[in-house]
Amino acid sequence: MAEENQIQLFEGQQVRYVWDSEKEKYFFSVVDVIQVLTETDRPRKYWSDLKHKLESEGSEVSEKIGQLKLPAPDGKMRLTDVADTEQVFRLIQSIPSKKAEPFKLWLASLGQERLNQLQDPELSIEQAIKDYRRLGYSEAWINQRIKTIEIRKGLTDEWKRGGMDEKKDYASLTDIISQAWSGMTTKQYKEYKGLRKENLRDNMTNVELMLNGLAEAAATEMSKRENPKGFAENANIAHRGGNVAHVARKQLEQELGDTVISNKRALNFTQPPDELPFEEDK
Repeated sequence: MAEENQIQLFEGQQVRYVWDSEKEKYFFSVVDVIQVLTETDRPRKYWSDLKHKLESEGSEVSEKIGQLKLPAPDGKMRLTDVADTEQVFRLIQSIPSKKAEPFKLWLASLGQERLNQLQDPELSIEQAIKDYRRLGYSEAWINQRIKTIEIRKGLTDEWKRGGMDEKKDYASLTDIISQAWSGMTTKQYKEYKGLRKENLRDNMTNVELMLNGLAEAAATEMSKRENPKGFAENANIAHRGGNVAHVARKQLEQELGDTVISNKRALNFTQPPDELPFEEDK
């Protein structure tokens, strides 16, 4: 799951955060951190004043603060200022608080928990299943999604073995696979579904997940047999793997008499309706 929205408690107070599996980073709600440290009843006002203070002092912390969608008190997903762990530590230095040291230890314990999950894939998968259930996905969809996570891991292991660079090459190879079977790059596919920062795979139907998984599984098996070196050889295998799923897609569409590429997103096929993961703000 590229992004996992969660809520943890620190001394009985909630701290919303996102784990970005691609960047392997936590991003915490800044106002929640401020609420915990200051116990103010106006954390947004405190944060606004602190930003002005940091900017006047020439600090770059506030400039690096980004925004992600997190669950708001009304249950909707709303854009919220977030900071990674390093930025949170810098913010703590700017906020006089007796809770500073306990909060630092709490952050460190979260990091250790995630490290344990990265070292033991079963723990990470168990957490993913819990998260998807909490968001309202069906058991059938979850089972399919977990299979595609395992397939994706096998493919990226092959890319790594073939000398591909994670930051430079993985996205390009993924686009080649996606375009070969679906006719769209990842960006185009997300635009088709009306997505922004949401994870594309978390918004695929069962059939879309199945076809994408077939494409990546085929590319993985070809890579194991052909041992490609360099981007060109890996790109060739990526295209051929995607084409395997393209053929399967066309045959299925011929049987159904309709396209299986869907513009549906998670809010269209998750339950219960009051806990939809990507419901738009009204």
